[in-house]
Amino acid sequence: MDVNSPAAPAKPRISVIGTGYLGTTHAVCMAELGYDVIGLDVDAAKLDLLRAGTVPFFEPGLPELLTKVQGGGRLRFTDSYAEIAQFADVHFVCVGTPQRKGELAADLQYVEAAFSSLAPHLDRKVLVVGKSTVPAGTAVRMEQLLASQAPCKDVELAWNPEFLREGFAVQDTLHPDRLVLGVRTEWAEQQLRAVFAPMIESGTPVVLTDFATAELVKVAANSFLATKISFINAMAEVCEATGADVTKLAEAIGHDARIGRRFLNAGLGFGGGCLPKDIRAFIARAQELGVDQAVSFLHQVDAINLRRRARVVDLGQELLDGSWTDRRVAVLGAAFKPDSDDIRDSPALDVAAAIGRRGANVLVYDPQALDNARQLYPDLQYAASAEDAVRDADLVMLLTEWREFRDMSPERIGTLVRRRNIVDGRNVLDPAQWRAAGWVYRALGRQ
Repeated sequence: MDVNSPAAPAKPRISVIGTGYLGTTHAVCMAELGYDVIGLDVDAAKLDLLRAGTVPFFEPGLPELLTKVQGGGRLRFTDSYAEIAQFADVHFVCVGTPQRKGELAADLQYVEAAFSSLAPHLDRKVLVVGKSTVPAGTAVRMEQLLASQAPCKDVELAWNPEFLREGFAVQDTLHPDRLVLGVRTEWAEQQLRAVFAPMIESGTPVVLTDFATAELVKVAANSFLATKISFINAMAEVCEATGADVTKLAEAIGHDARIGRRFLNAGLGFGGGCLPKDIRAFIARAQELGVDQAVSFLHQVDAINLRRRARVVDLGQELLDGSWTDRRVAVLGAAFKPDSDDIRDSPALDVAAAIGRRGANVLVYDPQALDNARQLYPDLQYAASAEDAVRDADLVMLLTEWREFRDMSPERIGTLVRRRNIVDGRNVLDPAQWRAAGWVYRALGRQ
């Protein structure tokens, strides 16, 4: 280690740039671990909500934790890059990298803006850490940007990908299953080890690597998980053709320790703000690199996933005697997964919009995502409860597996609908129970 470099402080002061899903969770959890943290955002409305103790999205456990750490004086928020530059020893960049409109590639404008805005204020040696999911090669460009724009020429960069699951983000931040540290120097490594000392001391494995590998870890992990989901959905197509049951197939092969049962749930497929856009950004980067096998493979993973949405529409149409026109349809679910209000690339809303375009009268209910759904899909109709949604319905479609929907009584729901038709888009209901209550039950990969 450079003897002239400052040692890592026992409790580094931390800034978090970007207070979206990743940034807010990271800032709150670092403060919960006892660090002094300042969060930065350029969105004044979002800052006002956070200062008032309100999390601007749904994540179990996070609002309570925000209130706790703010009350303890360990977390505050600002819109000033100059302020965070004077305050923090380690800066985490946690801004979004959405898919470019009309393209596969990731939009890096927010990452570039964050680095460009921070760099001119860095007049002492600090560590800047990228946590955003980016294409391989981005870290080197950001390192060059810091070198050219920061007054202090000893500023260093590291890359530390995140692995949060929506609905479990607090747990995943405080108790990660691994820490990936992409660094160039021992000094940068020691700074990150100081930041993550509580996790490391509790036994969390540390993977020390280079920039490119650290950038690839997140997209590679998401691509693998997406592949498992698309694989079992491809098997669901085979099961439908042969009369087999995909849920029993998944149970049987999941007992193989080399395969495992997780992410082998056939149904409507994956969505959200990570898996779909990460796969597509990976495809775009692989195309740039000329890695044709990866491109064709990941294209198929994406295509199989999207086909499930069309197949759910087909199942519903079969139950409605071949026509959606003027049929009343209850769609249960708007978020891409339960315990979230995230509707980005939501399979449920994609299906709801598709059947609405075919002439159905669609009524959507979700326990948390209705406000977001109304903004993005204003032409759909929304219900205040599951019972309101299913009342007088010709078809019920369960498209997000909230526990509220999984625990529905088929007898009770049956008294409210016009026709007892249900499409279980997530394979979470007991077919025998629903059929015994007089329902016509259909699901992907099951007879």
